[in-house]
Amino acid sequence: MSYETIRIESDDRGVATLWLARSEKHNALSAKMLEELTAAASRLGHDDKVRVVVLAADGPTFCAGGDLGWMREQISADAETRRAGARQLADMLMAMNTMAKPVIGRVQGNAFGGGVGMMSVCDVVIAARTAKFGLTETKLGLIPATIGPYVLARMGEDKARRVFMSGRIFDAEEAVTLNLVARLADVEDLDALVEEEVAPYLLCAPGAVAEAKRLARALGPRIDSAMIEHSIDRLIAMWEGDEAPEGIAAFFEKRKPRWQQGQAAR
Repeated sequence: MSYETIRIESDDRGVATLWLARSEKHNALSAKMLEELTAAASRLGHDDKVRVVVLAADGPTFCAGGDLGWMREQISADAETRRAGARQLADMLMAMNTMAKPVIGRVQGNAFGGGVGMMSVCDVVIAARTAKFGLTETKLGLIPATIGPYVLARMGEDKARRVFMSGRIFDAEEAVTLNLVARLADVEDLDALVEEEVAPYLLCAPGAVAEAKRLARALGPRIDSAMIEHSIDRLIAMWEGDEAPEGIAAFFEKRKPRWQQGQAAR
């Protein structure tokens, strides 16, 4: 199967690397990328030859979050199209989170918004020491809605609330204290640390690994259909409000949104 925004590389050990391949757009999550990631998660999850999945990205940025052009289209769309768009994002995250294979995040650069969500559906994340992170949605009049259940499950409510609403940027060392990242490495050492995470799985029974992951999800914070529907509803509510259209318009017009008027640049 051919893809436009991602690619999959597999080796003879059963290690598949799923690359975000939209580096010219900082790997922002477009409608096409959401569709292809959902299909890839299903394909890899059901492929008996695949033992481990590494989530990686081309270019200097891991993932800049949701594609704002796509979000602008959702804001101006009819209600049915808007809900379908929100569900597409939620379905991709669910597909990645429930993949019956261990998923190791190889984060070589910055991750914001939906990029933090992508990290949160990995089982373990190895990140570059120089990477920066942030749940920046509120700066645009949005909220971390459909990624919210996964971010809260990863960080815990107390830690998530440090960064969930403020939109502030935090460094890789703080990402470790927030449980978002497991280990840090210099960029040139990333692959070696990822391999250290991959190797033990190749000694395990793949069916047992899948069942253990399923059990961990069942025993951990519950992310069920009601919670996902609630997150979709909250995203749509923000799209339909006054702040998101203003924030996204300000981004494209290269100006401050009205709530930043009179504030010094940061």
